[in-house]
Amino acid sequence: MMHFAVRTIATTTLLLLTGVLHAQRAAITVVFDTAAKVFTESLPLGNGRMGAMMYGSTGKERIALNEISLWSGGEQDADSREAYQYLKPIQDLLLAGKNREAQALLQKHFIAKGEGSGFGSGANVKYGCYQALGDLFIEWKDSAMPVTEYTRQLDLENAKAITRFKRNGQQIKEELFADFVNDIIWIKLSSSGKAGINARLSLYRKEHATVTANANQLIMQGELPSGKEKGMRFASVVQPVIKDGKITAEENALHIEGASACWIKIAAATNFNWKTSQLTAPDPLAQCLDYLSATKAMQYAVAESKSAAAYQKYFNRCRWQMPANDAVSGLTTIQRLIRYNKGEQDLELPVLYFNFGRYLLISSSRPGLLPANLQGLWATEYQTPWNGDYHLNINIQMNYWLAETTNLSSLAEPLHRFTKDLVIPGEKTAKAYYNAKGWVAHVISNPWHYTSPGEGAGWGSTLTGGAWLCEHIWEHYRFTKDTAFLRTYFPVLKGAAQFLQSVLIREPKHGWLVTAPSNSPENTYITPDGFHGQTAMGPTIDMQICRELFNACIHASAILNTNSDWSKELQQLLPQLAPDQVGAAGDLNEWLDDWKDAEPQHRHVSHLYGLHPYDEISIVRTPELAKAARKTLADRGDGGTGWSKAWKINFWARLGDGDHALILLNQLLKPVTRMGIVMSGGGGTYANLFCGHPPFQIDGNFGGTAGIAEMLIQSQEHYIQLLPALPAAWSGSGSVKGLCARGGFVVDMEWKEGKVTGCKIVSHAGGECKIMVNQKLISFPTIKGQSKKINL
Repeated sequence: MMHFAVRTIATTTLLLLTGVLHAQRAAITVVFDTAAKVFTESLPLGNGRMGAMMYGSTGKERIALNEISLWSGGEQDADSREAYQYLKPIQDLLLAGKNREAQALLQKHFIAKGEGSGFGSGANVKYGCYQALGDLFIEWKDSAMPVTEYTRQLDLENAKAITRFKRNGQQIKEELFADFVNDIIWIKLSSSGKAGINARLSLYRKEHATVTANANQLIMQGELPSGKEKGMRFASVVQPVIKDGKITAEENALHIEGASACWIKIAAATNFNWKTSQLTAPDPLAQCLDYLSATKAMQYAVAESKSAAAYQKYFNRCRWQMPANDAVSGLTTIQRLIRYNKGEQDLELPVLYFNFGRYLLISSSRPGLLPANLQGLWATEYQTPWNGDYHLNINIQMNYWLAETTNLSSLAEPLHRFTKDLVIPGEKTAKAYYNAKGWVAHVISNPWHYTSPGEGAGWGSTLTGGAWLCEHIWEHYRFTKDTAFLRTYFPVLKGAAQFLQSVLIREPKHGWLVTAPSNSPENTYITPDGFHGQTAMGPTIDMQICRELFNACIHASAILNTNSDWSKELQQLLPQLAPDQVGAAGDLNEWLDDWKDAEPQHRHVSHLYGLHPYDEISIVRTPELAKAARKTLADRGDGGTGWSKAWKINFWARLGDGDHALILLNQLLKPVTRMGIVMSGGGGTYANLFCGHPPFQIDGNFGGTAGIAEMLIQSQEHYIQLLPALPAAWSGSGSVKGLCARGGFVVDMEWKEGKVTGCKIVSHAGGECKIMVNQKLISFPTIKGQSKKINL
């Protein structure tokens, strides 16, 4: 018989074991033995606003620079004011089964006015795109001499990149970090002997900028286009400080001669006003000079120590440990990826990937700023793929799946605030296209809060992008029990739900209420008469999102004691919504009718939204739907782009199948070298652990990390499940600290032979805790700020 001993321990903080703070380097270090030849071999650093990529060249070193608000484009009026006049004709055609005619009318009148997003290439149209800030080059003057003992590493525990090599009898070291306290980039160049640092520093941007040099600074200033108008202004200042030697300036470069050490401070700014999302901030150059002035008397070591401490307050909240393997000691990360892909054991490689995902979110999402975009904040292009924007039909949402479960909840604030900022423009769009109450956002958005449809009906008319964002608001409450937060954001939830209420129509076959017109993101159906289309009424994902949002509003209304009459309206609507349906083949229908898929293994699996991230489909509560979801996943296959594989990890984890989830994780860790855009295949991991979408797209990293967390802990069943989808390969032994569960709980646990051997629960909200451990459900009361240890 299993015995449970529960005792209360008064505590206000979650303490990490000393062993965790001295984790195996294999789990916290990305390693190279050569310089980067391409972007996906460089090492990413960031502090939520500024980003940098270290290439590590011993000849002409490149530091690629980013600033998260640097966007071309600006506010645009992309709403077609007459579109609503065509809403009923489109709906009537759908009700009559004339999808071909409905889609033709939609394509003509229900798309963005003007150029929209430029079909994903919007750098020079009003929509704009996220762009690289530029490059700092460090040209070593003795680069013709041979180099030995080269290493380049990214230390995830300290958020720092280091390149080391020997040349001309001296040990040269380049260190780089993004300052979480002083908001600048620091680079330190040092040599083991005197006068070992001899280099030329230059700033480069291929367009829309000029570079000048004075006695000890490089200054770049520029202005991006906003369609045919002038747009965002930006600046960057590079300021070296040396020990020994001298600095001399030429027209647009600085020369460092005879220094034994040099630290370089890099500031950057734009005139983007973070509070208003308008171009009204102070002069960017003046901002840069203020950043540098604030660190004028600061030593590099002091700045590094304070920044690392600020970063570790986030990173050390959640740590996962697995048994080390001496066989991987001394290998580069790409060698480990290749070895792992061949089936050789490396239990710490998934841990490294998990740590890297959390590192990337800490580095690319800071409260008060913009959310992480399609590339986080790391880009070297001036026309980023798909504008490097915010795709609302899974991508930006996937960026933040890991925030709540891996103890980075506060870093989701940019997403919550961004969602709130969509309300006012979304209300205008809702009126223009649907003559509806509330607010809507479709498939794409940007810092200017674009809410109009896209310029193509096949992908751009999904109407639940904004409602999907609301899921993160409700989930934040479920994890934190923060009623003040819920009260602040309740109007956002309400407006999104009111819009969905407004667009519901009653379909004739069953009398169900359905959304119309919409689509199932980016996918194509085949009707019985052979029409290949996208426009439909009541796609499954829409109805699942309706149920989730309506239920969230009902519960929030009760919690906040507000809007009771409206809550009753929603309660009456819920049973009338089109339900999940199992098709003739035993899979879950993606559309209202049991139509064939034009692409049976399509990368999107949108109709399983109810399995994850929503918890409507459950192996506990709805076993038949869970069975249909499993059949759907089997039919879809394990292929897909990077983020698609990541989503499937989460699906299989929710189905309790850790072994299949690991198959997908292993595929996500498959080493890739290609760089082109491949929409029907791909996936895998680049040498620097960036997700190989391809091309690079950061959501796969974040979704994969979230999937690992789902394998270790789940809480959607109104109780905490420990090791709900632990694969056999991980069952030997392991431990994890700081995973979060709904209800305001933080969990530490250890396991051996697939069984939990001990765990500790910290309660941040109080209340009853229910926990499923080793297939036994136990419950106990908790007090806010205290913990309970369970010995097994």
